[in-house]
Amino acid sequence: MILTNGRLRHKRVLPGFSISLGVSLLFVSLILLLPTTGLVMQTGAMSWSEYWGVIADPRVVASYRVTLLSALAASIFNGLFGLLLAWVLVRYEFPGKRLLDALVDLPFALPTAVAGITLATLYAENGQIGSLLAHLGIKVAYSPLGIVVAMVFTSIPFVVRTVQPVLEELSHDEEEAGMTLGASDRAVFWRIILPSLWPALMVGTALSFTRSLGEFGAVIFIAGNMPYISEITSLMIFVKLQEFDFAGASAIASVVLLTSLLLLLLINLWQARYLRRIRGR
Repeated sequence: MILTNGRLRHKRVLPGFSISLGVSLLFVSLILLLPTTGLVMQTGAMSWSEYWGVIADPRVVASYRVTLLSALAASIFNGLFGLLLAWVLVRYEFPGKRLLDALVDLPFALPTAVAGITLATLYAENGQIGSLLAHLGIKVAYSPLGIVVAMVFTSIPFVVRTVQPVLEELSHDEEEAGMTLGASDRAVFWRIILPSLWPALMVGTALSFTRSLGEFGAVIFIAGNMPYISEITSLMIFVKLQEFDFAGASAIASVVLLTSLLLLLLINLWQARYLRRIRGR
């Protein structure tokens, strides 16, 4: 703090508001707004009938269905397993805990193409894991199930890293009070712990879902890319780009973008309403 004209003034580490705001807006414009503007301009050059013809093409619609169902399955799995993994990392001490904690971030550091090739090798019918599953009649690689596996791998850190800090900040007093009053472990979890984790769990699951919607590199190597069966939407965008149909690629990309933005908006509105209800109790 600095004494100025008889008043104490906090010294700011960063520059003034104008400079900070200008740098922030420049960053947002270059990284977010500029690419989005280019997408809108490419799409805006199309008539409504042309736009609808691209996004409503039967093969593209089939890719929507495959992508949405796979992302939904992956996000549900990540919500359950990610919560369990965050719980283990926060509540228990065991050998190799730091290694496991570091491995959670591996999908962030590993190129998605490398992840896709590795998963395809492991889960192929002659791979180390795929050969075992083949005896059970389960085919992962080059099937819709492979898409789910790839999406799970690339998006599970979003759930773990969203839930983990909230779980670390939870006080044990309420849990101990519930147990003192005779509540079972299950009742303590469902009535005390889960309500506090629910907003973070929902946000992490939603981020996992939106991340899966746009996944490309990890999926194409394991999906098989069969039309109407295992083609994802991002692959259809890539096909359009290979054909130099930039407007068509932008049209399909706009559907993914609008879906992701709408989902994030709904989650944020729900989270704000949920927190207001909790604080009003």
